[in-house]
Amino acid sequence: MDTFERLTALSAALETGLVERRRHVRLALLAALAGEHTLLVGPPGTAKSELARRLHTAFRDAAYFERLLTRFSVPEELFGPLSIRALEEDRYERHTAGFLPDAAIAFIDEVFKANSAILNALLTLLNEREFDNGAGRQPCPLISAIGATNAVPEDEVAEAFFDRFLLRLPVEQVSREGFDALLRTPDTLTRAGAANALALTRDDLAALAAQAAAVELPDTAAALLAELRSHCADEQLPVSDRRWVKIVRLLRVAAAAAGRKSISAWDLLLLPFCTAPDAARQEAVAGWLAARLGVRDAVSPARLTRVVEAFEAQRDLETKANDLDYDESGRLKFSSTELAASLANDIAGSIGDAKGGAAALRMTYSRQRRYGATHIEARVRQIDDALTRIATYAAEIAERESELAAYRARNLWLDEALLDRVAANLRGTAATIAGLAARMQAARESFLALPRLDADDGRMPEPVAHENLAAA
Repeated sequence: MDTFERLTALSAALETGLVERRRHVRLALLAALAGEHTLLVGPPGTAKSELARRLHTAFRDAAYFERLLTRFSVPEELFGPLSIRALEEDRYERHTAGFLPDAAIAFIDEVFKANSAILNALLTLLNEREFDNGAGRQPCPLISAIGATNAVPEDEVAEAFFDRFLLRLPVEQVSREGFDALLRTPDTLTRAGAANALALTRDDLAALAAQAAAVELPDTAAALLAELRSHCADEQLPVSDRRWVKIVRLLRVAAAAAGRKSISAWDLLLLPFCTAPDAARQEAVAGWLAARLGVRDAVSPARLTRVVEAFEAQRDLETKANDLDYDESGRLKFSSTELAASLANDIAGSIGDAKGGAAALRMTYSRQRRYGATHIEARVRQIDDALTRIATYAAEIAERESELAAYRARNLWLDEALLDRVAANLRGTAATIAGLAARMQAARESFLALPRLDADDGRMPEPVAHENLAAA
């Protein structure tokens, strides 16, 4: 059983009996594999503590610590009592065995209700895996911590502590559709036995970390991360530099767990839970990503539409253009038929306008402009070039759809609904490109149908001005 198969089976065992908690179980496991922490934000009674206890069973020989904090909690509850013997020797040290500094998996409920002394101590423990015990620092075996809260307060200490949790997962009550399954959930679950049979060791974590370190960050993914960073800044979503570094490590672990050597564009769908603090803003980031993943700027429907519209506007201009034909002396040239028709129209118009009075005879002449073969061939060549590039973009979107299908076959971390959203965007983009290609073909036919001069005048038209389709 390879790593992907083992993690798939382990995730399935962990989420057994939990209704609508697949995302939370799997992302909390991913965070633990990456050595990161998860914050669950939601009302009481939504299986937050149960999720943490299940995560503990995913790791072999991993000490577990759990504590509910209140406004009156003291450091001893988390870090252990003071050592009397050490005090007698003028040392301020704690007995940490069985407490948070000794734990591999920890669950801290109502974590933001702790006082500043506890939160400040937790900052170092969560980030550096060290605990200040007396005059020295004690290494901590912590793999991952899960925090739970009903709401995140807004103050300086809480903001720094909030940043220690790479994944922020909103937890809601079970939906109406899942309520029946909730009622039928058995009281006793055999989750521990199933998970323990697949539990990961420290060696497994070290091997996965080594694989993740070798995973490549492609330029396209790095560029999209940079674009998202700017987007977050514009939307006033603060994301620290430290968090971006941790995000890339998480993406590498996600790729390594699936047996890939490179971060996929689709892995970036994990970013809403890493960058945005709440459900509403995570949904906004998810929408931003879904609209961009797999679609380069040059292939965007908006850009291609502007290109097609430029050719259509030029077609309309040349189709409706009037022309006046002059002889070598500068006088208008008319055939007898054209002259008779023009005079008849002018006389009829003058009579109608006179309204019983004398009217001056006006002479007007209009004829659809005619074009030389050189002009028409130049227009058609430019359109053919654009059609070739549009066909290339259509093939590119088809390739992205194929890649997404392959990714889904080995998808371990992402919700199918989110992948459906991206797939729908790709299908919509493909349909739009096909429609734009049809419009461009129609414009091509219109240029071919322009009235022609009897003899080519050799005039080369200025190219139709449009956005460069060859741009990245």
